[in-house]
Amino acid sequence: MNQQGERWSAEQVLALAPDAASRRAGGRLGTAGPWSEAGCGTEGAVWGLCKGSGSSPYRTAVDLAGDSGPGYRCSCPSRKFPCKHALGLLLLWAEEDPAVAPGEPPAWAAQWITGRRGRSEERRSAASGAGPGAADPEAARRRAERRAARVTAGAIELEQRLADLLRGGLSEAERAGYGLWEETAARMVDAQAPGLAARVRELGAIPSSGPGWPVRLLEECALLHLLDQGWLRREELPGDLAATVRSRVGLPGTADGPPLRDEWLVLARYDTADAKLTTRRVWLYGAASHRTALLLSYGAAGRAPELALPVGLALDAEVSAYPGAGQQRAALGRQFASAVPSSVRPPGVPVPQAAARYGAALRDDPWLESVPVTLERVVPARDGDSWQLADADTDAALPLTSVARARPGLWRLVALSGGAPVTVFGECGHRGFTPLTAWPEGAGEAVALC
Repeated sequence: MNQQGERWSAEQVLALAPDAASRRAGGRLGTAGPWSEAGCGTEGAVWGLCKGSGSSPYRTAVDLAGDSGPGYRCSCPSRKFPCKHALGLLLLWAEEDPAVAPGEPPAWAAQWITGRRGRSEERRSAASGAGPGAADPEAARRRAERRAARVTAGAIELEQRLADLLRGGLSEAERAGYGLWEETAARMVDAQAPGLAARVRELGAIPSSGPGWPVRLLEECALLHLLDQGWLRREELPGDLAATVRSRVGLPGTADGPPLRDEWLVLARYDTADAKLTTRRVWLYGAASHRTALLLSYGAAGRAPELALPVGLALDAEVSAYPGAGQQRAALGRQFASAVPSSVRPPGVPVPQAAARYGAALRDDPWLESVPVTLERVVPARDGDSWQLADADTDAALPLTSVARARPGLWRLVALSGGAPVTVFGECGHRGFTPLTAWPEGAGEAVALC
């Protein structure tokens, strides 16, 4: 990457912050005053010394060229990643401040950068099976068979519990409370079927979800029964559909699709969290292939996942798809350059075509919650107590999901539009549309909405 020519914007840097306090603190350090011996290299490295409260300055370095996104090293005691010093250093670099001069990194920064990139290469080798510690295929097959047997036992037990529920009537689910579902979910965890466990836990919240819950509960029970039967009869299914069933049940897969090199635009990034795990979803769009890919990464509760790619950047990289019909999940492979700002944006479709796209996707994956869609020329509009995206050229509209209505990004979208059409990327499903990123008509940078 040309460190002097293609810098991130301040907004893209601050999008890396783990919380609002870090954004504010990093912003205060984005000036030359506290920094000394700062510099940047030609391969995506930035470093510097930041004056702190102690006698020795903090050594801070950022590697922008890692396979999983930026990496950070700082001698400060903060447990946040990136810390305020890394954010401040990146802001200084993004503004092309003369204090961050091109050059060669000092020994302490060079050693960390070399080590980090070496570990990335080792991970790629291990993933391809080329390393000396490649797993024994026969042992792996036996482990897979044992796990499949446990999942089958769990699926059979779950079928019986669903039959008992329907035999006793759906009103029994309301009287039994959440404990019934939590016990069943725990049994699915014991059966090593986390996908089944997650869907069972979702059933537990339906009886208290308001009017019409029996219909919603019956629909979700039917989908869970379909998934159970898909697993029990997986040998009879087409290969892609069988792979989808394995993924939905919760069996790990490998990204064994052929690597696809492209200029991948970071369309959207957002986190979801529970008591144990934070899941980060990053949507990519290939400028040449017109493919949309989903990257997933995970972090322990309270810690952000490692994969950090701000919206609006593009990276020259390889992406390999996971198996399964209609699956968009992929793994990020080799990167050939650091992520840089890009003016690429995906082509949009009208609202009716977006809804039809979701319907067509359900043929390949009946358990699909939503599909990635870019809507063109839509206007956010209030519809009573709800919101929708109305097609500027037709009478069609898509309601926004309850998740979208609760996010502050909705007001960002309304402000960006100002009553005029905008282009919006998001997830379209049976609960409505969740906007994730928007662009103004004509030229303009991507605006993250989550």
